[in-house]
Amino acid sequence: MHHTIAAIALLVRDYDEAIAFYTGCLDFELVEDTPLGGGKRWVLLAPPGSSETRLLLAQASTAEQDSHVGEQGGGRVFLFLHVDDFHARYEAMRSRGVRFLERPRDEPYGTVAVFEDLYGNKWDLLQPRTKPAAPPLRPVNT
Repeated sequence: MHHTIAAIALLVRDYDEAIAFYTGCLDFELVEDTPLGGGKRWVLLAPPGSSETRLLLAQASTAEQDSHVGEQGGGRVFLFLHVDDFHARYEAMRSRGVRFLERPRDEPYGTVAVFEDLYGNKWDLLQPRTKPAAPPLRPVNT
């Protein structure tokens, strides 16, 4: 049996400004934008090359929801964007005005830098380290 988290809801202040940021600054693809009536829309975005993971943009509709826009992670890194070429993505994002909170750093798990989206949610831009190849299996002598 295969289970997948298909979408993660992300509170936003405005659908169109969020779409512009994620497609223009992070190269996400707009997968769906369907009006649901009453000003609500079903807006799905996908990171480049992702076949399963989606962000569902949820426009805040109450004062309480609005107070949580940009704070869904409680001040911690909330989302993790894995990339194949860290330095190319880092430079492209910086050139488009994405605000990084630190310089890139090497960690045991990969190359990483924290950035903020347009609302202040913290993300990791991360190129995971590839795991070293396992040693070849050798037949057991009996």
